[in-house]
Amino acid sequence: MTTPSMTEHDVAAVEQLKEARAKIRAELSKVIIGQNDVVDQTLISIFTKSHSLLIGVPGLAKTLLVSSLAETLKLDFKRIQFTPDLMPSDITGTEVIYQDQATNEREFKFLKGPIFSNIVLADEINRTPPKTQAAMLEAMQERKISVGGTDYPLPEPFFVLATQNPIEQEGTYPLPEAQLDRFMFMIKVDYPQADEELDIMKMATGEGQGQPEAVLNGEQIVELQQIVRKMPVSDHVFEYARQLVRVTRVTTEEALPMCKKWLSWGAGPRAGLNLIMAAKAHAMLEGQVHVGTENVAAMAAPVLRHRIIPNFSATSEGLTSDDIIERIVEEVPQKEKLNS
Repeated sequence: MTTPSMTEHDVAAVEQLKEARAKIRAELSKVIIGQNDVVDQTLISIFTKSHSLLIGVPGLAKTLLVSSLAETLKLDFKRIQFTPDLMPSDITGTEVIYQDQATNEREFKFLKGPIFSNIVLADEINRTPPKTQAAMLEAMQERKISVGGTDYPLPEPFFVLATQNPIEQEGTYPLPEAQLDRFMFMIKVDYPQADEELDIMKMATGEGQGQPEAVLNGEQIVELQQIVRKMPVSDHVFEYARQLVRVTRVTTEEALPMCKKWLSWGAGPRAGLNLIMAAKAHAMLEGQVHVGTENVAAMAAPVLRHRIIPNFSATSEGLTSDDIIERIVEEVPQKEKLNS
């Protein structure tokens, strides 16, 4: 089984996206040094109508990256700083009593919260209690807010990038595994390379190169989201994605020996869905009009790293989720290569 074939218009849009990706990187380079993988994975999340979790220590310009990306996409941007006293209504909005000055009649009026934006940065989402986290996650899933029996749809496109600080755990409310599974990607922001850090110091202490300019707009992004689903996927690519997921499930016969040794829990069905969708968008960014197993392999780490749980044996050997995923990708054969 394959997905519907693409039209000439769709193929042209894919080529335009490849060019737009280069322009977006060029515009972001005015304020951000490096971080190309983070940018690509964020774009993939947007083009697949998904959400992502960003992990990185403080001071790596996560907020600047997201706000600058919103400028290049000509989208509204809001940042919500999550704190222990943040209430659900602080995110979604609240009803207030409004009095008409002409008639003196009173009625409830809904004041929209900061979540009514195209791109929302949920900063340190693990700092706020589960009740507020749940309100945020429900809005992400339903793409609407329900107040007083009335539904208020969120704008399109709509994308949430939540961040977590991996250092401090005191006074935090870590997201449960079931909630983590709702994020397509867990994107890791690492320290810059030595030469990149020198460029960052020069840029941040100098005059700068100006603000990023818009490359795409909301209508184009919505159209690209529709084209992503039209990307053809062959059966052997679906099979490869299925295998990557199933070999992590330690309670099944299909599990790899190393997964049984190092994992206490494997990835669920949503991992396979996200692998395929992410691979489609990854192929589009590369200018491809079909999806190959190499696209799935490229997306394995951000899709799986928060969906597999290393056990004590792995931790004692100094192995992380990324280390295990890398070995899984090496172990599971890509049939496309074997048949060539």
